[in-house]
Amino acid sequence: MSGFIGILMLDTAFPCVVGDAGNADSYPFPVRLHVVAGAGSPDIVRGRAPDPALIAAFVAAARALEAEGALGIISTCGFLVHIQDALAAAVEIPVMVSALSLYPALRLSFGARPIGILTASRDSLLGGALQSAGIDPGAVHVAGMQDCAAFAGAILSHKSDQPDVLDSRAIERHCTDLARGMVAQHPGLGCFLLECGNLPPYAAAIRQATGRPVYGILDAAALLWRGAQG
Repeated sequence: MSGFIGILMLDTAFPCVVGDAGNADSYPFPVRLHVVAGAGSPDIVRGRAPDPALIAAFVAAARALEAEGALGIISTCGFLVHIQDALAAAVEIPVMVSALSLYPALRLSFGARPIGILTASRDSLLGGALQSAGIDPGAVHVAGMQDCAAFAGAILSHKSDQPDVLDSRAIERHCTDLARGMVAQHPGLGCFLLECGNLPPYAAAIRQATGRPVYGILDAAALLWRGAQG
């Protein structure tokens, strides 16, 4: 079957390394990136839905990808979970814009063991995004990358302030340290879920450092792709 997975991408300037949701080389199947103009990180990484004009822009982008032949749609930012329902209702193809949508299946898979969520912004996740995803904050452990200078300065800043070089080593050290700390504090942790589409490049390092399975938006994309194959 021909076609591709469509990727709704924030309007950013930092480089997306291989493994990042915004890098086409991260996928073993065809994808197509669609940048939503004006949708910068500060506009989306927050505890509530984007402004109405941006919601309309994302809906239009999803419809455009569908018209071009997309078999399913994901995104580069898990905080778009706030508009998951609106996007899914706007098209006839499956939509999973946030890795947080994987949570119900992981919850069932790991039984009573809690799940650790690594996010771009802990305050924003706890401030409303978990609620939008239907996740009980008391059932998960959350750590955020907002205090990592290499991450926040590149990914959470305004587009005009974002660098053209990403310190991936510093980001990897920080997120693996966070993951180790979560396991040390909560030894019963079953797995990690990466809310942020910029964190999958470090999934293997997190897995090696903690001995826990790691899931993210690339897994959602693979699920949609496999489901569309005849």
